[in-house]
Amino acid sequence: MAVAKEPRTLRLHPRDSVVIAVDAVDAGVVTGEGVTALVRIPRGHKMATVRIAAGEPIVKFGQIIGFASADILPGDYVHTHNCDFQHFERDHDQHVGAAVTELLPPEARATFQGYRRPTGRAGTRNYVAVMTSVNCSATVARFMVEAVNRSGILADYPSVDGVVSFVHGTGCGMAGQGEGFEILKRTQWGYSTNPNIAAVLLVGLGCEVFQIGRMKSEYGIVEGDHFQTMTIQESGGTRRSIELGLERIKELLPFAAKARRETVSAADLIVGLQCGGSDGYSGITANPALGVAADMLVSHGGTAILSETSEIYGAEHLLTGRAVTPEVADKLMQRVHWWEDYCAKFGGSMDNNPSPGNKAGGLTTILEKSLGAAAKGGTSPLRAVYEYAERVTDNGLVFMDTPGYDPVSATGQVAGGANMIAFTTGRGSAFGCKPAPSIKLATNSDLYRRMTDDMDVNCGDIIDGVSLEDKGREIFELMLKIASGERTKSELLGYGDNEFVPWQVGAVM
Repeated sequence: MAVAKEPRTLRLHPRDSVVIAVDAVDAGVVTGEGVTALVRIPRGHKMATVRIAAGEPIVKFGQIIGFASADILPGDYVHTHNCDFQHFERDHDQHVGAAVTELLPPEARATFQGYRRPTGRAGTRNYVAVMTSVNCSATVARFMVEAVNRSGILADYPSVDGVVSFVHGTGCGMAGQGEGFEILKRTQWGYSTNPNIAAVLLVGLGCEVFQIGRMKSEYGIVEGDHFQTMTIQESGGTRRSIELGLERIKELLPFAAKARRETVSAADLIVGLQCGGSDGYSGITANPALGVAADMLVSHGGTAILSETSEIYGAEHLLTGRAVTPEVADKLMQRVHWWEDYCAKFGGSMDNNPSPGNKAGGLTTILEKSLGAAAKGGTSPLRAVYEYAERVTDNGLVFMDTPGYDPVSATGQVAGGANMIAFTTGRGSAFGCKPAPSIKLATNSDLYRRMTDDMDVNCGDIIDGVSLEDKGREIFELMLKIASGERTKSELLGYGDNEFVPWQVGAVM
C-alpha cells in the first residue's frame, strides 16, 4: 500500500509563531513541527505553532505581521478571521550607514549586447515611440501606429523593435502646476529619453493643459531626426494628422535603424523590481531569489530600483537600516508618511492592500505582504530615494516612490530610466512593459505549469531544494540574455502597448 506523504510546513525564523503550509494540511494531521492541525490549512497559508492570546503580535519572517483578534491555539489556521492590522512602533534608525557594497573590478564585470545611445546610456531594446500629451490625442496616436504596421515599412528596418503608441488618460482637466503636473511632465520626458527608445513623435490636441511647447521650453528640447512634435488642431484634424504622423514616423525610422548592438557593461543595466498577484510563496521563493539577482547586479555596478511604497509599509525599517546616510533614510520615511496622509485623506488605510487575490493566496495584512515584497531588494545598501518618474542617476540599490499598482509603478521606473523589469507573481499577473522587456518569475510550480506561456522562470523549485543563490544566479544570467535581445514570454505574446499608466495625483477639474 502507498504510504501517505506527510504535508510539508516551513518555519522562516526561529522567533516565528506560525509556519507556512507548503502543502495543504488536513485537520487532524500532525506536522513536522509536532503540532496537530485543528482545521484544514490551505497551501501557502499559515498555521499557528504556539498559543497567541488576543491582542498579541503574530510573528513571521521574525517580524510582526499583525495582531491576534481572538485567542489562537497551536494548530489553528491564521488568516483574516483572526489576524488584524494595527500600527506599532518600528526602529527606523538602527544600522544606518553601516551597509557596504563590494563591487567587482570593471574587468571582472559581466557584459551584454546593448544599444549605446548618444547620451552615453545603454538600451536593451530599440523602439520608436509615439507619445501623447493628452488623452484627446490618444486615438490618433494609435491610428498612426496601425498605419505604420499596415504599410509594411518596418520590414525594411529589422533592427527596430517596433513603433509603439504610449497613450494615457490625463493631460487636461488638471492644474497646470503642482504635484500632479510635475509627475506627468517627468513621466513624459522620462519615457521620451529612456535608452530603449531611439526616436519619439509627441502628438497633442493643441488646447490641453499639458502644452507641448511648454515641455520643450522647460527641457530645452530642439526638434530633429530623433524627436518631433505635432498637434491635431494645427495639422487639420484626424485624417490629416494620421497621414502627417505616418510621414513623420517614416522620417524617424532611418535614425532609429542606425543603432547597432555592442558590448556594454552590466553596470549599464537598470532593472525595475516588481511584484504583482503575490501569494504566500512570494516572500519565500521568487522575491528573495530576485533579491539575490539584484545583489549580483549591484556587485557588477548595475542598478536595481525597488518601488511600491505602499507595499514596503511595515518593512520600511529594514530598508532605512540599510540606508547609506541618515538623509536617505529620512527621505524614505518622508514618502512613507506622505502615503499615510494620502490614504487618510481619502478615508483609506494602508491595509487596503493586500488585494482579494493576495489574501486567497495566503497573505493576510500589508505588514506580511511588505516583508515579502521588500525581499526583492536583496541585502545591498540603499543608496538613494527618488520621486515618482525622477531620473535615476545612482548605481546600486535605489528606491522610487510609486503606488503598488503594477502598471503605474513600472511606468514610473521606466520613466526613471529602467531598461528592464523583473516581475514576480504568485497568482499569475498578465503583464508586459514596452519599451522595457519584462521577465516574469513564478513563485510556485503549479502557476508555472498552468501559465507556462507567460512565465519566464519557475521559482517554485526553491521549495523542492534549489538554493536561493542558484536561482538568483539563473535570474541574473537571464537578465543578461534578455538585455542582449532574447525575447521574454510577454514580448512573444505581444504585451506592452497598454501598460503605460502614469500616476494621476491631484484634482480632476
